[in-house]
Amino acid sequence: MKELTKRILTSLFLLGLFALTFLNKYILIFSLILLTIVTWIEFNKLTSKIFIKNNLLKLLTQTSSLLYICLFSLLISEGISQSEPSYKLNMIYLFSICIISDIGGFIFGKTFKGKKLTKISPNKTIAGSVGSFILPIILVPIFYQLLPDRFQNIYELLLLSVIVSFFCQIGDLFISYLKRKAKVKDTGKILPGHGGILDRIDGILLAVPIGMILWEIILVT
Repeated sequence: MKELTKRILTSLFLLGLFALTFLNKYILIFSLILLTIVTWIEFNKLTSKIFIKNNLLKLLTQTSSLLYICLFSLLISEGISQSEPSYKLNMIYLFSICIISDIGGFIFGKTFKGKKLTKISPNKTIAGSVGSFILPIILVPIFYQLLPDRFQNIYELLLLSVIVSFFCQIGDLFISYLKRKAKVKDTGKILPGHGGILDRIDGILLAVPIGMILWEIILVT
C-alpha cells in the first residue's frame, strides 16, 4: 500500500507538471532541460554497465543517445510551443496514447495474464500487449470530434493510435532489454514508486517523435 501511494502521488505530480508545460514556456524549457540531463545520465549508467570492456562502443552509444534525447526535447518544445491550438492538441493526443497504452498493458496483463510476450521483460504478456493497443482506441472518437477538420476520416486517427502504441511498446521493450543486460531493475530512483525518468518515458522517447512525423504525413496526404 505504501508503494502504491508513492506511485499515485508521483503520477499526480508528473501530470500536473505536464499540464503546466502547456501553459508556461519557461516551465516547459526548464522541464525539458532537466529531462534531457537526467535521462542521459540514466542511459549512461546502463551503457557503462553493459559495455564495461568496450570503451569505443560505450562512447558511440552515449554520444548517439545524447543527440537523440536533445532532438527529442527540441521536437517536444517545438510541438508544445506552437501558437496554433491544434498542435497542442496533437501533442496531448500523442502523449495520451502512450500513457493509456501503458495503463492498458498493465490492466490487461494483470487481469488476463497468460503467455509471456518475450524473455526480454518477463512481466510483459501477450494479453498486456493487446491491451496496450485496445485501450488507447477510446481516445480516437474524442479527438476526432476535437479536430474534425484535420482528418479525412476517423480511420486515420485509429491508424495513428495503433502505430504510436506499437512504437511505445517497442521503446519500452528496448529499455527493458538494456536494463536486463545491465542487470538492474530500474534506471534510477528519482521518482518515488516509479524508478528513474527513463523508466517512465522509455516508450514516449520513441513513440511521440514518430507520431509527430506521421501526423504531418497524414495532413499532407
